[in-house]
Amino acid sequence: MTGASRLRVWWRVLRPFTLTASIVPVIVGTAVAVPSYPFHAWRFLAMLLASVLIQSATNMFNEYYDYQRGLDDERMVGIAGTIVRDGVPPKVVLRLGFAFLAAALLLGVYLCATTSWWLALVGVICMAVGYFYSGGPLPLAYTPFGEIAAATAMGPTIVLIAFYLQSGTVTLRALWVSIPIGLLIGAILFANNMRDMAQDAEGGRRTMVILIGRERGRVLFASVFVAAYLVVVAMVALGVLTPFALLVLLTVPTAVYVVRLYYQHTEPAKLHKAVKGTSNLLFRFGVLMVCAFLVSTLRF
Repeated sequence: MTGASRLRVWWRVLRPFTLTASIVPVIVGTAVAVPSYPFHAWRFLAMLLASVLIQSATNMFNEYYDYQRGLDDERMVGIAGTIVRDGVPPKVVLRLGFAFLAAALLLGVYLCATTSWWLALVGVICMAVGYFYSGGPLPLAYTPFGEIAAATAMGPTIVLIAFYLQSGTVTLRALWVSIPIGLLIGAILFANNMRDMAQDAEGGRRTMVILIGRERGRVLFASVFVAAYLVVVAMVALGVLTPFALLVLLTVPTAVYVVRLYYQHTEPAKLHKAVKGTSNLLFRFGVLMVCAFLVSTLRF
């Protein structure tokens, strides 16, 4: 294997398209604070890196434990499965995951030292969710609560931490802004589980979509998108956000495209681009939300 090939393999271990779920909450939480509070660049960068490290570690734990439980095999689609496809040693993936968590912990110490040590408790809970999503005797990923737990830990929790690091407080406005971000992060996980539901059921998982069925799953998936947009529209109508926040409606065509894919196909290979599309939707939604906050700081 050439050096370039090795780099591609290790890049796939990180599952790069999923990292929008760790980047978007940080930039959105920071953007909520920017109009009203001084910008702390080093805290922002440390938080962004810590969030990416925790997400990457979660992906590695998922890779390792899915392999250990026999869930990953040659039938799987997507970018996971580097252990079964590329021969990456399982223990190396596991150790790298713990190394990433350790690095995130060090960044957390810096953030606590410059703000409040209460953040340590929240950070440890987030890391625990990352590990127990796939690890432990009863992984969250094998239950109907996986999407809810991960979306809460990576959506509202990360948004509010990022906001707190800039402002030194937590506001109801920041909490409301975090809700659509959490919904879209949950949608990524739900999209992934709906794609893999047949193989997951064989492997003993009891995810939400397996319990409610594909047809109800499609309806719930579309409803999550509708709810995310309605929350933003309601915040604008109530004056919580400026009309610039309606920029996120530019992503509606992407949401429609992704939902259509799930109504048109059931084959995992054809649904993989829908999973990626959901991740891309989160990124575009988040960037447009950030732009709305930044534009609102300008004085015309």
